Amino acid sequence: MTKIKTGKYKESDSMSNLICQNYPALLVLSRFGMKLGFKDKSIAEVCADNNVDTKTFLATVNLLLCDDINPDNANNDLFIPSLILYLHNSHDYFVNYRLPDIREKLKNALTQELKDLNKAVLYYFDEYVSEVRNHMSYEEETVFPYVRSLIEGKKKIKYNIGIFIKQHNQIEAKLTEFKNIMIKYYETESTNEIDNVLFDIFNCENDLALHNAVEDKLFVPAIVELEHKKLGKKL
Repeated sequence: MTKIKTGKYKESDSMSNLICQNYPALLVLSRFGMKLGFKDKSIAEVCADNNVDTKTFLATVNLLLCDDINPDNANNDLFIPSLILYLHNSHDYFVNYRLPDIREKLKNALTQELKDLNKAVLYYFDEYVSEVRNHMSYEEETVFPYVRSLIEGKKKIKYNIGIFIKQHNQIEAKLTEFKNIMIKYYETESTNEIDNVLFDIFNCENDLALHNAVEDKLFVPAIVELEHKKLGKKL
């Protein structure tokens, strides 16, 4: 996901202009469950049409596209259920579409002359995908239910967001290592197929890093604030 910095977006800005100026925002739209075909409507109008909280959408867009976040009021402006929807759809995208698609392209691109090495390459990639699945399953099965229970005032499990912070790792790091190994040590001619896979890996690596940024800079601070309000404690 390539970042194209163009400045901070506002709710009165045209949604179509946002997308045309920053095509990576298409992924943001899909992860908020928003439909295309919005004509010349503003960002606020399109968010309203799709039942998405405008401030949460803008906070996410401005962080990912412009590296812009206002720490003074960002936590209070976020509608946490919208943010959880975004993260859930991101998980689904990576686990059920992006990474399987890269694996299939990788399998087809590997040269037949390096059969033994190919097995190691696919094994390494599969191990990475398994790690990503575990990482995201933990969030789906433990973190999100905890946050929902906080919102509903039904906190029953012994958990807090500090536990998540301590074990939250950068899931793109191993993919970065894999990419570098392929570039440095997989001795084969450059072909359209292998180049296409590497482009996909570069983009996925960046997209995963941005996914982590949403969790670290928007989601976690918002939950810390929520715990403070609901439980009277703050990290």
